Parts: sequence; structure tokens; C-alpha cells
Amino acid sequence: MKIIASLTAAFVAAAVPLSAGEFSEGSKAKEWGLLGEEKALFSGKVVDVLCEVSGNCTDDCGGGRRQLGILRDADGALVYVLKNSQAAFSGAATDLYPYCGKEVEVDGVTVHDEEVPNAPKLYMVQLIREKGAEKWNKANRWTKEWAKAHPEEKKAKGPWFRKDPRVKAAIATDGYLGLGLEIDKAFIKENFE
Repeated sequence: MKIIASLTAAFVAAAVPLSAGEFSEGSKAKEWGLLGEEKALFSGKVVDVLCEVSGNCTDDCGGGRRQLGILRDADGALVYVLKNSQAAFSGAATDLYPYCGKEVEVDGVTVHDEEVPNAPKLYMVQLIREKGAEKWNKANRWTKEWAKAHPEEKKAKGPWFRKDPRVKAAIATDGYLGLGLEIDKAFIKENFE
């Protein structure tokens, strides 16, 4: 877990800032009203971020189990694509994976906190297409792919994260707070009983 946290911090710290409005021309992305939000339309190659940053490379972008990004054509910058267009905040790797190693065009928004010195802009992809294609594809595959992978959970009530076997296993091991089951018990007793 510490390794994942360290890698995540390194990715965010190394995220390449985009200049204000530099890539907004022609964007059809929907704004969400988020902090420091700007539309961004650009082209580049879909890559395995871990491979690009550390040299730890696998075939086919890690089989869809790694964070993916885009090497932007305009300046060679590695853009970290951390979210798709869904409100579920489930990430964008599922939407980018079919384009692994391919040249694409993407349309979405960047977000960042202008109050924080050197804060990186993080990209949220909404539309994607292979370079030269006419039709845009919505970046909303995550919940559909999750449902295909977990058909037994279809009839259960609640959002995907309440039903996901990985989430349930993590909670069973480390508790809701991720700090252990004993800390969870004390927290629940103190705050909810």
C-alpha cells in the first residue's frame, strides 16, 4: 500500500502543467464547475504511465491494470488522465486501454488549484477517438465493463463500490478507514452509536 501511495504522489508531483487555455480552442467538453477547470482538446499517444516514468514496462499497457496517460503531440508532455466522464470518479484506464500504443485525440477538462504553488493540472477525459477517425467515443466505459465482470452483482442494490468484491475484501481486511478493524470499531462506536 505504501508503494502505491508513493507512486501516486510521484505521479501527481510530476504531472505536466498545461498553460491557461492553451488547448481549449475547439473543445466540446462539458464543464463541471470544478476548481481551476479549463477545457482541453489535444492529440497524442496512449501510454502506460508507470512504464514512461520508471521504465517498468509490460506488454499491452499492463493488460488494463495500470494507470494510463497520453504523450501529448504538441510538446511531448506526459499528461496524466485521472478520470473519465462519469460522475463515479472511477478513473480513465478502462476508456484508454483499447487505444494502448495508438495515436488519439481527446477532449475533456483539466482541473487544478491556483492557490497551491506549482499545482499540477489533472486531466479528465470526456471524449476520445483514434487519430484521423471522425466519430468521437464517450469516455464512459467503466461502469459497463464493471457490470460485465460482475454479473452476479447486477441485482444487488446500491452503487458499484458497495458491491465490488475488491472493495469488500479491502474493508474486511483493513476496515472502512483503511486503518484496521479495531480502529474502525472505535470510530464507529464514538461517532455513530
